[in-house]
Amino acid sequence: RHRARPSSTTAEMDWAGWALFGLVATTALTAALTAAQLAGLTRIDFPLLLGTLVTEDPDRARVVGFFLHLGAGQGFALGYTATFALLHRATWWIGALLGAVHVGIALTVLLPLLPGVHPRMASQRAGPASTAVLEPPGLFALNYGNQTPAVAAVVHIMYGVVLGLLLQPH
Repeated sequence: RHRARPSSTTAEMDWAGWALFGLVATTALTAALTAAQLAGLTRIDFPLLLGTLVTEDPDRARVVGFFLHLGAGQGFALGYTATFALLHRATWWIGALLGAVHVGIALTVLLPLLPGVHPRMASQRAGPASTAVLEPPGLFALNYGNQTPAVAAVVHIMYGVVLGLLLQPH
């Protein structure tokens, strides 16, 4: 006899996986981004950008920003986990697609809006009298180097792939 499975509109989330694998994926993204910076492929530094929201000192800002970046990565991992749960599956390619959407929104909406709220970042229209210490990212973060959009895309797609491989909705 065939027994019908109880249907559910959402799968149960893997909370332990979300907590652990969100940290793993964010650490991988940050390490790959740091490697790209050291290789001269980009000048974007997410921990510095985030940390200077809180403190002027660049060394302290990088430390504070690293933890803010980990927290943001956890928040995004929660969104990826919820999406996998709604789809009732997690795969590397769904993770990659989510990473592509994630970086697309970051490069075209979030980063260009950052000068409007960042106390230490110049705006696109800031003149020579500006005392801001950070330049604005601009559209696609191109102000941080021509290869920045590609680097950002690779590391965010990698983030999604890592989560897609490691997270499994129940």
